[in-house]
Amino acid sequence: MAAYLRQTNPAVKLERPSVEAFAVDNHDYPVAVTLENPEACLRYAGITLTNVKVAESPKWLKDRLSLIGVRPINNVVDVTNYLLHEMGQPLHAFDGASIKGDQVRVRMVDHGTHFITLDGVERTLDGNDLMICNATEPMCIGGVFGGLDSGVTEATSKVFLESACFSPVHIRKTARRHGLNTDASFRFERGVDPNAVVYVLKRAALMIKALTGASISSEIVDIYPEPLDGFKVELSLDKVNRLIGKELSKETVLSILDSLEIIVEADKGDLLSLLVPAYRVDVQRDVDVIEDILRIYGYNRVEFTDTMRSTIVPSVKPDNHSMQHLVSEQLTANGFNEILTNSLTAASYYTSLTSVPESHCVRLLNPLSNELSVMRQTLLFGGLESIAYNRNRRKTDLRFYEFGNCYHYDADVKRDGDVLSAYSEEMHLGIWMTGCKQEQHWSGPQVKFTVYDLKAAVHSIFVRLGVRIDQCVLTEGSSDLLAHDLTYTTKNGAMLATLGQVQPGLLKSFDIDVPVFFADVRWDVLLGAVRRHTVQFTELPRYPEVRRDLALLVDEHVRFETIEQIAFATERKLLRTVTLFDVYEGKNLPAGKKSYAVSFVLQDLSQTLTEDKIDAVMGKLIKQYEQHIGASLR
Repeated sequence: MAAYLRQTNPAVKLERPSVEAFAVDNHDYPVAVTLENPEACLRYAGITLTNVKVAESPKWLKDRLSLIGVRPINNVVDVTNYLLHEMGQPLHAFDGASIKGDQVRVRMVDHGTHFITLDGVERTLDGNDLMICNATEPMCIGGVFGGLDSGVTEATSKVFLESACFSPVHIRKTARRHGLNTDASFRFERGVDPNAVVYVLKRAALMIKALTGASISSEIVDIYPEPLDGFKVELSLDKVNRLIGKELSKETVLSILDSLEIIVEADKGDLLSLLVPAYRVDVQRDVDVIEDILRIYGYNRVEFTDTMRSTIVPSVKPDNHSMQHLVSEQLTANGFNEILTNSLTAASYYTSLTSVPESHCVRLLNPLSNELSVMRQTLLFGGLESIAYNRNRRKTDLRFYEFGNCYHYDADVKRDGDVLSAYSEEMHLGIWMTGCKQEQHWSGPQVKFTVYDLKAAVHSIFVRLGVRIDQCVLTEGSSDLLAHDLTYTTKNGAMLATLGQVQPGLLKSFDIDVPVFFADVRWDVLLGAVRRHTVQFTELPRYPEVRRDLALLVDEHVRFETIEQIAFATERKLLRTVTLFDVYEGKNLPAGKKSYAVSFVLQDLSQTLTEDKIDAVMGKLIKQYEQHIGASLR
């Protein structure tokens, strides 16, 4: 904003609040500071104040903090929060009574040390956690969270004020280890300006002095082992113009760089040697500088060209993204809603399961909670959580799908010297159905979802991707996740999908008291079976189709799938559809038999079918059924 104003309105004078009034009142409270780990703390500065009167902040300060969503606490803490948002520099105020031995030591502590943070939680420290300590014990997790006993209270009369620049990587690791995300850690993780540490400290001291009547009672202790001037960047003017898409004069580029406080150390014609200010931690490459130049120059000032050029790379095989998009469109068009669940889940879900045993879970070293302690092995549980959530809000008729990775650990496949070989990650597609597909209506009764609706959804995906269902092997079974499940495998034995009704006992643990149907599609394996095919459109047939029905008496183990496969293997040219419209088992049938009522639709695209032709086709079908499955006509 400041750079833009300098460019558009040079008459505007932008200045930081002055700290020229800063002066030490006395030396009544000196505190010795030592920095024992300069790799984790790049710069550390501190100052003390005495005669502090902690009270409620003035209205203007409370109003400004409230407007940005920060709860006012007291006049000392509010100053640190105010400057955090004004300058982007976190500060921390310690109660002087907590600084035993008048010493502040920035150091690591022993692994396993217990420390109670400001929220009252006792945390076990890691040997790599940087702590702000007094002479004998830790007071604060450096750059992340304060301690319970070192904070400023109404009884505080002496304050040690800290301003520092901590290593972003170190802060990020510490915050993740303890599951903390504070305003301070958020900014330190992204980098702060090490050269503004003392300026902000002076401004904070002056504000606290003005609001509390305190005295500045020590010199500033500033430990800065390796001062950072900024970031050196080589910038080509030709590259600036190529990336922006417009010819900018050298004078314009230099003017914008000056507005951005970027110093040109050397001008070599087309090549400029730049020194980027240390506070611009996000600008360390030439493309970052070019982005800033464009931002200040104005995106709206770069005209569109008459021609647009792009490189189109032909896809050799169906790619994951386009196939996911294709299937997502199809499922959404058929009434499904896409969900996105957490890949972290509870280990308790896998207790006592054999199909996805708890021993195969990938565990987190530092979980945020027991409910988020392992990586999911299946998408099922996340979908059940979503179903339970919706049912509790009276949304009972649900169709969900989700693309997501599943994770496994198997010590039996671990290779010597390769720790990661025991871990695997695989993309899956989960599909859930529960409730009714048709509510009760004057035109018909209520119709509930069945496993056959789920099977139809999976079939439609296979067909859309060009996976031949007749080339898949279908087996029946059951597991501790699904009752009476159906599994599709390739002829090579690779499992493509499993579908069925979720076990009632599993549903009960989610407080779901209605049937839920779930399909687990191994997406990575399915993509390997995808054939390149083109959806072709043809004109409507000119000649009528003909339907013939057969009532077949077959053994009770014979599936309709077998009947369908035999039909299409027998007549490929004229047969259009094979449909099962009735199944009868019971009286008047021999033991071990059942009756299938099947319709066959025939059509010739070049002429009208004659009775002789129709009878010949049906005769071939009956003969094949007799030979292959021992069927007879009723």
